[in-house]
Amino acid sequence: MNSTPGGARGSGPARTRPLARLLRDRNAALQLTGAVVSGLGTSALWLATGVWVKDLTGSDGLAALSLLAMWAPTLAGPVLGALADRVRRKPLLIGTNLLMAALLPTLLTVDAPGDVWLLFAVLFVYGAAGVVQDAAESALVATALDPALLGDFNGLRTTVTEGMKLIAPLAGAGVYAAYGGAGVALLDAATFLVATGLYAALRVRERPPAAGRRASTPEGVRLLCAHPRLRPLVLAGGTTMLCAGLNGALLYAVVERLGHPPAYAGVLAALQGLGSVAVGLASGTALRRLGERRFAAAGIALTGVAVALRAVPYDAAAWAGSVAVGAGLPCVLIAALTAVQRGTPEGLVGRTAATASTLMFAPNVLGLAVGAALVELLPHQPLLLLLGLALLATPLQLRASAARTAARSPSDANPA
Repeated sequence: MNSTPGGARGSGPARTRPLARLLRDRNAALQLTGAVVSGLGTSALWLATGVWVKDLTGSDGLAALSLLAMWAPTLAGPVLGALADRVRRKPLLIGTNLLMAALLPTLLTVDAPGDVWLLFAVLFVYGAAGVVQDAAESALVATALDPALLGDFNGLRTTVTEGMKLIAPLAGAGVYAAYGGAGVALLDAATFLVATGLYAALRVRERPPAAGRRASTPEGVRLLCAHPRLRPLVLAGGTTMLCAGLNGALLYAVVERLGHPPAYAGVLAALQGLGSVAVGLASGTALRRLGERRFAAAGIALTGVAVALRAVPYDAAAWAGSVAVGAGLPCVLIAALTAVQRGTPEGLVGRTAATASTLMFAPNVLGLAVGAALVELLPHQPLLLLLGLALLATPLQLRASAARTAARSPSDANPA
């Protein structure tokens, strides 16, 4: 992505207003606008598919599996992410958006329990396209912005994406109530078309992939395994997302225990978005003051308290827990992604970012699958309390790794 290097790295008052500097950058503003549009469609569909499957089948487990279908492609992150290092990233982003805009209208035919397989299939492709897009976007941003602003960009992107949970789930629930799941699918298809136009408007100068050399998928894996700063952050992110997946699979059980219909999940998702908006706006400053490890550890601990709070069978506790989950969960993800973008050579960013996403989000897939089974067998309150304790213990691995890492340089693991 072509930025304005002089402005991004200038001195003086501009250096004290990182968010303003980001918004003045045309390409950064376009990508953030794309995140708003994509977040609207994705958040609405995320809610609608769970409610849709629940209404069609009456099963909490199958409703949770709809989330699993969307997350499952993260298991192939290293392979899918390598595409972002093999082709030009702008055309790749445009192509994946057009693919989903064409595919989502097929869900107009889903109106019976026997059609649920088509919904799962489309969600699987949806998730795969998302993995490719995330890798391409991360690589474009990493080569365009001042490294000192990456935390601010990632935080602001979290704000605009997760902030859609303030309106998108409620809007999605309204569209679902009026027009059914097919109406939400058409809404999401429209957001993909708008995002295509925004990506087409980017002014980029991309280096062509190296002639005669295919991006090697294992390179991203090797870099993360050997890097003393990235590895503990990514592992802590994976542990956190494993617990988050289990927590997510219990969502409809929590809603049912509160005495509300499945669509009430939209209210909790909106409150979670409120917490994410707050932490996204503060993350750039927090990363500069706390550093990546302490910022991640604080967020994980907050998430642990919030998950345990959801075991309390009162609306007020569920609301507070949702806000706190929204504020705590993104911290380790923002910290890890920023560290990957700062510590990875340009030609490796796509597959390394996708590999990091796989290592962090694949446990979420496992958590959703296990949680979908457990919620049918066990009461959800004890499970939530155990998950809270596990999350509170997770930051200890960051503290334990700090002493071992202090004596090593990140450049030891950097192939550049």
